[in-house]
Amino acid sequence: MSIRVVVADDQALVRAGFSVLVNSADDLEVVGEASDGQEAIRLVSQVRPDVIMLDVRMPVMDGLEAARRISASSTRVTRILMLTTFDLDEYVFDALRAGASGFLLKDTPPVELLNAIRVIAAGEALLAPSVTRRLIQEFASRPVAAFDAGASRALEELTEREREVMVAVAQGLSNAEIAATLHMSVATVKTHVSRILSKTGTRDRTQLVVLAYQSGLVAAT
Repeated sequence: MSIRVVVADDQALVRAGFSVLVNSADDLEVVGEASDGQEAIRLVSQVRPDVIMLDVRMPVMDGLEAARRISASSTRVTRILMLTTFDLDEYVFDALRAGASGFLLKDTPPVELLNAIRVIAAGEALLAPSVTRRLIQEFASRPVAAFDAGASRALEELTEREREVMVAVAQGLSNAEIAATLHMSVATVKTHVSRILSKTGTRDRTQLVVLAYQSGLVAAT
């Protein structure tokens, strides 16, 4: 069964290029295109894609607001992959808070972009390597918000093993890599991640990464 994708970008040539690329993969299928945030929201409601590729800057409604509304109202979980031209784009921080599961640059190599869609559809987080360190430093330097303070206190409820898994998640490791590093099965890793999400009240792995650095569980270097 194919992973169903919606492409949202205000530039027609960019949308067409992404659509051709995505449809070239046997396991991926573009089920709709949108030229602005409002259209993207309507499409998500209509076609229920597994992943939506959202440009940060779009007319009528930008990708950030669209991400917030999609994250808040989608009856079926649609994973959000934000795309931008600039690796210094300050909106990356707001994008993750808005509900995005990943953030990539538009000049990401085709193979990596296709893999990013698969990773996000599987429920894992993904960030462009060029923005990861900057993102970590930014969040680590910010005051912990009320939501994160509550989640930070919840860290005390984690078992030692769960804390080890959370650190590995914050380091950007996939479930398979965590399993190999901590000598457990992938299924066990998934169980630990689910329990960590529940205990901390975080939405997904991306928020876990943010929480890990904001709480001091992992230090930004």
